[in-house]
Amino acid sequence: MLSRKSLSFLAAAGLAMSAAPALADTITLDSGSIGQSYTFDYNGFSDSTVVDGLTASTTFTLTGISGNQYYFDYSVTNTTTDPIDSRVSSFGFNADPSITGATSTGAFSYTTLDSSYPNGIGDINVCFKDANTGSCSGGGSGGLTDGQTGTGTFTLTFADPVSSVTLGDFYVRYQSVDGAGNITSASGYGTTGSSTTSSSTGGTEVPEPGMLGLMGAGLVAIGLLRRRHRYGANTAAA
Repeated sequence: MLSRKSLSFLAAAGLAMSAAPALADTITLDSGSIGQSYTFDYNGFSDSTVVDGLTASTTFTLTGISGNQYYFDYSVTNTTTDPIDSRVSSFGFNADPSITGATSTGAFSYTTLDSSYPNGIGDINVCFKDANTGSCSGGGSGGLTDGQTGTGTFTLTFADPVSSVTLGDFYVRYQSVDGAGNITSASGYGTTGSSTTSSSTGGTEVPEPGMLGLMGAGLVAIGLLRRRHRYGANTAAA
């Protein structure tokens, strides 16, 4: 049986965590988002192995909307640090509603729709690559090496005009990985930071899984404390 002190701690922890939601890895865009920039930081992993020092960053800016098309500027930076070396060869994400067409310019000027992303990630709606390959991996000797930044534009086309679009599940692809043992290629998952042009968070506030557990424990603890209080009051009255 938990002590009154333990129950009080769980109740306080649950309430404190419920007041601090975390950002989900999505952004929702509409006409009010034009001019806003959203930055994502990526880790690096191969199968279940996370490679320390294998990192990247992207920034997407919505520049316009016309009919069923959304227009963006992008910037991608390979932030990998010693002793790891790598080359970023593609980036991609999912969209809701699904994209029916895409074009791009600049450092990643080739696009592929509804293709499998490496490292067991599975199908994603669109990817932008450094080479004209049949997959989302990219290829050749293009892409961005350590410390390099590549820029360009991309356009997303939808089947019909849409009032808002949600983008999520942001990935990058690393090739020519060196310094990580037998790992020579990897992928990275992006987590969203803040919008750089407004007070918007650039993400949807939702509780993390661990936070949900603490919130539940806190609510249970509050219920038990109230039950004990009522029981004590009834006993005293008797």
